[in-house]
Amino acid sequence: MADEARTDAIDGGQETAPSQVGLGTIAREWGRIGCIGFGGPPTHIALLRQLCVERRSWISASEFEHGIAATNLLPGPASTQLAILTAWRLRGWTGAVIGGVCFIVPGLVLILALAALFLAGDPPLWVRGAAAGAGAAVAAVAVQAALGLVPASWKRAGTRRAARARWIGYAAAGALAAVLTGPWLVLVLIAAGLVEVAVTVGSAWPRTGRTAGWPVPLTVAAPAAGGLGALAWVAFKVGALSYGGGFVIIPLMRADAVDTYHWMTDGQFLNAVALGQITPGPVVQTVAVVGYAAAGIGGGLLAAFAAFAPSFVMVILGGPRFDRLRSDPRVQAFFNGAGPAVIGAIAGSAIPLTLALQHGWQYAVLGLAAGWLLAARRGVVSALLGAGALGVVAGLVGWSVG
Repeated sequence: MADEARTDAIDGGQETAPSQVGLGTIAREWGRIGCIGFGGPPTHIALLRQLCVERRSWISASEFEHGIAATNLLPGPASTQLAILTAWRLRGWTGAVIGGVCFIVPGLVLILALAALFLAGDPPLWVRGAAAGAGAAVAAVAVQAALGLVPASWKRAGTRRAARARWIGYAAAGALAAVLTGPWLVLVLIAAGLVEVAVTVGSAWPRTGRTAGWPVPLTVAAPAAGGLGALAWVAFKVGALSYGGGFVIIPLMRADAVDTYHWMTDGQFLNAVALGQITPGPVVQTVAVVGYAAAGIGGGLLAAFAAFAPSFVMVILGGPRFDRLRSDPRVQAFFNGAGPAVIGAIAGSAIPLTLALQHGWQYAVLGLAAGWLLAARRGVVSALLGAGALGVVAGLVGWSVG
């Protein structure tokens, strides 16, 4: 039975959504995007726009743009939040849950299946070669991701010399934190945001320790003991505290997954990041591979739930307030500081990723991937698939891939 017409405001728009969008339609269409959404957030945004604005006219173009802007202000996976937000616009919280789940599940199923293959105790030679090859390219993908975020963030800094100097300082702090601080990186991101608020907004910042209605985390360290509690916390940190989404999950997860709890080796973590890039759906699916390494299929499902649950909560509860969130100068200032720190952290993560390579031929693959991505400006999926193919060849000719 179709809902009555909704007139909820979404990011400054007060437009009436169609009343005949059924939950089955949402499940089918959002599930289709989850199946074919290779290429990360740009692809997801294009597919959602094509569906909701161009083909079905469910949402106006301006309303859709406001939704992109609002979700980019939230921590966590922005394209997933946009999928949840557009479904919420059509059918309220039930539509948001169904649309979001159908968007996430296809990629989750595929990445868990691939995790079982790539993390098996004794995978075939070609699998080990493909994993080593694709993993070798991940550092170049991280650098490309960081560079892609620079122009918009630098523009937001404005033309004043002091603002641009702070931008450079925040980016440098993020890069150093990615290399040196491990799971405490998020504190550096938050600190950069708060410094910018103090400089540009000053005493207007509330004394209650809250950021425009969202609580400032007081601790980011995972529980000292391992187990499912630690896994859930690491995954939650990715979904709730990862300002910038996407590749910032690498420095947030690596120290916990590899160094603290030893759920994975460095090589396996590189494989996890590569799998998150070549499968459809959000890049944050990478966390499911970490969960699988820690506790099998159940761990993968738990990690995915903990990582994506904050996005559902923030969109469903905060959707009607997004316009105020976007226009609040304190929020704008916070992300003007945290944003460049995120970019620095993503770029800085390339250093430990490169140091994790174990074989000489992998550095050659990394160089080729860097040329493909940064000089030729070609796609991430093709770079990782090509690197994986080179890894298979390396294994077949007798080079070490273990």
